[in-house]
Parts: sequence; structure tokens; C-alpha cells
Amino acid sequence: MNGKLMVVGTPIGNLSDFSPRAVETLRQADFIAAEDTRVTLKLLNHFDIKKPMISYFEHNKRERGQIICDRIEQGETCALVSDAGMPAISDPGELLVSQCAERGIPVYVVPGPSALVSALAVSGLPTGRFTFEGFLSMNKKSRREHLEELKNERRTMIFYEAPHKLPSTLSDMLAAWGDRRVALVRELTKIHEEVIRTTLSEAARRYADGGAKGEFVLVIEGAQAPEKTDFTLEDGADMARDMIADGLSPSEAAKRAAAETGLKKGAIYKAILQSGKENP
Repeated sequence: MNGKLMVVGTPIGNLSDFSPRAVETLRQADFIAAEDTRVTLKLLNHFDIKKPMISYFEHNKRERGQIICDRIEQGETCALVSDAGMPAISDPGELLVSQCAERGIPVYVVPGPSALVSALAVSGLPTGRFTFEGFLSMNKKSRREHLEELKNERRTMIFYEAPHKLPSTLSDMLAAWGDRRVALVRELTKIHEEVIRTTLSEAARRYADGGAKGEFVLVIEGAQAPEKTDFTLEDGADMARDMIADGLSPSEAAKRAAAETGLKKGAIYKAILQSGKENP
């Protein structure tokens, strides 16, 4: 009899987003590890599920993790849930998954709603490459160091933020990075869901006096690419030679090097041929 850990994504606001597979997983589990058993009880009652629970949160996660792993090794199946969204993502469950991995306990996932991906999808900002930064530190020094590290980050950045901290966060971001496009996404999947697409300076003014309500996801434009420096013909020729060494034809290499440097393809091609004559 083999036990296992099931990581189960839960709704971030709308209970209708809980999948049939997730419901069935909770019904079949021997017990449920919940961040807040009171919150999870509402979910269980809605779907008429009756299962024993064990509380598992930030301040007891290491001790409870060992207990949960011991039970799984004895053949039980545990379903891990958070209050909202995917467990283990900016969440204490990260440690439990790690403990299971260290002990060779099988871990499976039942995908569910994710605030960070949902917010990114509706932000209107580039989605091809992004970085999730979670919550900023409460400590002013640590949070400013974190923001400074991201000053030249070119990918779209995603943060979680509580409403009471929003004014200072926006102000610190504006001071660290200058003005950027930002989408403030709040109350995802709930009645008052809202996406505010604006700039950091305007957002900082809007919430300077507080008044923010609901949990926020901040999706922020990455840094602009540095302007290209002036390339010499020799730079272009060297770039093309590297491409030839990787298998490209001289013509194609000259074409790509021209696109990278802004130099003329013919000049680069001629320089390649000339260097070939000088270095037979």
C-alpha cells in the first residue's frame, strides 16, 4: 500500500473554478493538509466532502511536514491545499513538497487557478517572458535591495501585494525604476474583479492616501533594452565569422550580422572574403 502527496489547486475566489478532478481527489484522500482549516472547511462543505484535516502553515510547516510525511510513508494519501490558488507557489507547501522529494515520496499535482498567471494574461503587457517575485519584504532595507536588483530586469515582473502596503510599494517601485507601465489586478474571479492599466506614477498618486481594497497582483513592464552601441565593420565581420564557424554560409552570416549591428550586409560579406584571402 503506497501513500502519496497530492498538490491540489483551489479556487482564488470563484468556487465554480474547482475542477471535478480536484473534487474527486479530496474525496479519495485519507486526510487534507490545509493552510487554514476554517477556510478549507467552507470549500469542503460546498462540495459535501467530509475528510479529516491537519493544519499546515508558515509557523508549523517543518514539524507538521515530518508528521505528514510519516503518515504518507505508512500508506496514507494526503491532499495539500492552500487558502487560494496553487499550493507551494509563494506558499508554505513548498517545504512539504521538498521534504517528500527528499524522502522519495511520490508527489502529484492537480492543476488549478493561479493568480499570477491569470493576472499576467489580462495585464496587456508582454507575456512571453516574465519573472514572479512574490511578496516584497516588510523590511524597508530588504525591499529596496530587492527592487534595486530588478532595476535592469527586462522581463515582465509580477508581484503580490496586500492593500495596506500598496501605497508604499508603488512609491518605492517608482523611486527605484522610474515610470513604467503597470497593471493592477485585484479581486480576480470575484464580483469586484478589476484590471487597472496605468503607469507607476499615476498608480502611486491614485493610492497615495490609501483606500485600496482586496488582494492585488501587480504586473509591471520590464526595463527597456539598452540602446545598441555603434559597431565597427570589424565587429560585424567577427560576428559573421562566429556564425560561419557554427555552420552558416558566409552570405547568411553576413545577413544576420548586418541585422544585429545595423551595418551593410555587402560590407560585412566583403570583409569576410578579404579576411579569408589574408588567412588561407
